[in-house]
Amino acid sequence: MQTLKVDLAERGYPIYIGEGILAQADLLRRHIGGRQVAIVTNETIAPLYLERLLQSLDGFSVTSIVLPDGEAHKDWPTLQLIFDGLLQARHDRRTTLIALGGGVIGDMTGFAAACYQRGVDFIQVPTTLLSQVDSSVGGKTGINHPLGKNMVGAFYQPKAVLIDSTTLSTLPPRELSAGLAEVIKYGLICDEAFFSWLEQNVNALRQLDPAAIEHAVYQSCAAKARIVSADEREGGIRAILNLGHTFGHAIEAHQGYGAWLHGEAVAAGTVMALDLSCRSGWLTEPERDRAIRLLASAGLPVTPPSDMTAQDFARFMSVDKKVLDGQLRLILLRRIGEAIVTGDFQQGLLEQTLRADYQALKEQARA
Repeated sequence: MQTLKVDLAERGYPIYIGEGILAQADLLRRHIGGRQVAIVTNETIAPLYLERLLQSLDGFSVTSIVLPDGEAHKDWPTLQLIFDGLLQARHDRRTTLIALGGGVIGDMTGFAAACYQRGVDFIQVPTTLLSQVDSSVGGKTGINHPLGKNMVGAFYQPKAVLIDSTTLSTLPPRELSAGLAEVIKYGLICDEAFFSWLEQNVNALRQLDPAAIEHAVYQSCAAKARIVSADEREGGIRAILNLGHTFGHAIEAHQGYGAWLHGEAVAAGTVMALDLSCRSGWLTEPERDRAIRLLASAGLPVTPPSDMTAQDFARFMSVDKKVLDGQLRLILLRRIGEAIVTGDFQQGLLEQTLRADYQALKEQARA
């Protein structure tokens, strides 16, 4: 087992990474302050891992709350099911919520913890690659709105993150690829050496090679922990973690939440950010093509939906959380391993990016 720390003073917490962590009862129990526990999971994960987690909580008063699965249920009505379960079982302010599942479960459980009786403890137990390397770390919680993804939520840090890499054995290949989009992101924004390692090991990751998976998860979490420790509430550098997300969130909102997986939308959105970075004279064409090839090798889409127009993108991007005082800010690359947050891009170049022929760009990168 490897351990990292998110350094946020009294709100800091450990990240545990290893095989079989779900069965390590003492590791989980040390982060539970009261006698009441509520496990929030979904219909897909519950049959796989709920019983294993319950065994680690013997002696606690445990409520299991099983939600419908999917991004389409990351909304107010489903959030209310968590509050219903807590209130019906009379959970008090010393209760601890445990998020057992992927990014949707983690985000909703964290938001519920932030709101219930004005704040109770919660623990992240992520079971997908995307949630293990990204959404479980950093304290971003929330739900979607029809006009924008994650537009309603709170910054609320967990007490611990327990990453059991064996849960990836039940992850469908499409979900695994979606998680790799976030892994690749870390190489692009802050670690060129890691990006090069990913180019050499992407097939091993897709085959769930244990050593490759452990290295990728550790490096991703280490990068995110450093960035979150420096900027908890995204007032500055933390925004670079959103590479490709402004375009990607527009894709998710337009297509309908769940039609494209989050990582798939981020991958296509990252290609659009690469294109604009290149048009702006920062990223070179060979670097852009390297990144597109790696995303494609990970089994990810590198072209946005064919039915989305420039106007569609503009409409959803206008309500992005990175819009400040009416100005859209984007995360772009100066080079592989160096990202910037900027509103200083030419509107004409953004228009060209929104109208670009991404199929041709994909073929050029492949050549």
